[in-house]
Amino acid sequence: MRRAPPFPAASPGRGRSRRRLSGRPIPWAFVLDELARLYQNGDWRIPYLRAHAEDPFQVLVGTILSQRTRDEATDRAAAQLFARYPSVSALADAPLSEIERLIRPVGFYATKARGIRATAQAIRDRYHGEVPRDLDALLTLPMVGRKTANCTLVFGFLEPAIPVDTHVHRIANRLGAVRTGTPEETEAALRATVPRDLWIPLNPLLVQHGQNTCLPRRPRCERCPLVEVCATGIRWKAQGAHGSGKGRGPLPGAR
Repeated sequence: MRRAPPFPAASPGRGRSRRRLSGRPIPWAFVLDELARLYQNGDWRIPYLRAHAEDPFQVLVGTILSQRTRDEATDRAAAQLFARYPSVSALADAPLSEIERLIRPVGFYATKARGIRATAQAIRDRYHGEVPRDLDALLTLPMVGRKTANCTLVFGFLEPAIPVDTHVHRIANRLGAVRTGTPEETEAALRATVPRDLWIPLNPLLVQHGQNTCLPRRPRCERCPLVEVCATGIRWKAQGAHGSGKGRGPLPGAR
């Protein structure tokens, strides 16, 4: 029998934005325990990323390459690029035409080639060749938005941050943890409600869940370990999960 989830006490919230963006209280430690058991065969409290953290510069550039691009194409382009230009100084001085050739598998490769070289030059000139370990500083770099900056902090530095991609945004809304229309709003709401010591494992586990179970169009609620704490799962069960499955209705966060 699955243990009962320990629901946290509801927070009264401070300020108008938290009341507007945040949803129902979620037992986040339980959620991460269940997802770690499903996808990692272990405990998320043993930092998953300790053995997987990569060079911060390559994380930064790789995340830029991944924008609007499938993972397979990103991996191929990144491998080709870093085999030739593995460091800040090497990429900053690389010919633009050669960068374009190496990253051609990704979408918008010409724009990204200009952007990642400009990013390398900015890091070389402004930060002495070291990727800044600060969100605001990262956001000043070319082509770096909040998701890219947060990915760099989590995957490059093991710093607490919440990268929000389409999976995290969708699942947070389906859980009922947030009521948001954009990833930026979702990040703000999660930062306000998720305990800081849970930030690092949040993205890797929710992304795996979004890729394998909580799919964009036809989520596999029947096999989801979060069904008892998820607003969408609770509704799915109430509407006859074990019957015909009809009448589910629209799913929140199905983007």
